[in-house]
Amino acid sequence: MRRFTLSATCAALVALPMAVTSAMAADVAAPAPAYKAPEPVAQPSPWQIRVRALVVIPEDKGSVDGISGSDLEYSTSVVPELDITYFFTENWAAELILGVTPHDINGAGSLSGLGKIGEVWLLPPTLTLQYHFTDFGAFKPYVGAGVNYTIFFDQKADSADSLDVHDTWGFALQAGFDYMLDEHWGVNVDVKKLFLQPDFDVTVAGTALTGKADLDPWIVGLGVTYRF
Repeated sequence: MRRFTLSATCAALVALPMAVTSAMAADVAAPAPAYKAPEPVAQPSPWQIRVRALVVIPEDKGSVDGISGSDLEYSTSVVPELDITYFFTENWAAELILGVTPHDINGAGSLSGLGKIGEVWLLPPTLTLQYHFTDFGAFKPYVGAGVNYTIFFDQKADSADSLDVHDTWGFALQAGFDYMLDEHWGVNVDVKKLFLQPDFDVTVAGTALTGKADLDPWIVGLGVTYRF
C-alpha cells in the first residue's frame, strides 16, 4: 500500500510541471483581443438654408436739394425671403439673403402736398459674416456684419413727372438665433439694420430736382431653418 501511495505521489509530481507548462503555452498562444476603433462622429453639412417672412421698416427721412423743409416718408412692406448660409467652422459662417420688397415714396414736410411721389421695388442682396455661439444647446444665437448692394427697379412716378432712385452700396448689422428642433430643422428669428441712403432724380411740374432718400431700414424676420 505504501509503495502504491509513493508511486502515485511521484507520478503527480512529475505531471504537475507538465500541466503548468501546458497552461502557460495556452496563455501565450491565445490571440490578443482585437482593437476596435471608435465610431467616427458624423459632422453636419456646412450648408444651411432658411425661408423667412420679413417686415421691412424704412426710416422716414430724406430731402430734395434746394427745397427748405423737405422730407420724405416710405411705406412698410411684408415679403418672403430666402437665405443661404455656409459654415467655415462651427462658429464662423457667411450668409447671403435674397428677396425683393416694394415701397411707396411720399412727400412730407414742405413736400406733403405732393402726396404719393412714386413707388419702387428693391432687390437688396446682403452678404454678412456671422459668429455663431455654440454653448447653449438647441438655442444657437449669432451676430453678424456685412455689405449690401441695393438695386431699384420697376420705378413708377405718381405725383412726380419722373422718378429715378440710384442703385447703391450700404452696410448691414445683424443679430438673431436659431432654435433647433432636431439635427436638421429649427425656427429662426433675425433682425438686420441696413444703412442705405440712395440718391435720386425727380422731375416735378417740369422741374428737374435731386435729393437723397435716407431709408436705413430695419428688417425683422421669422422663419424656418434647415441644416443639411
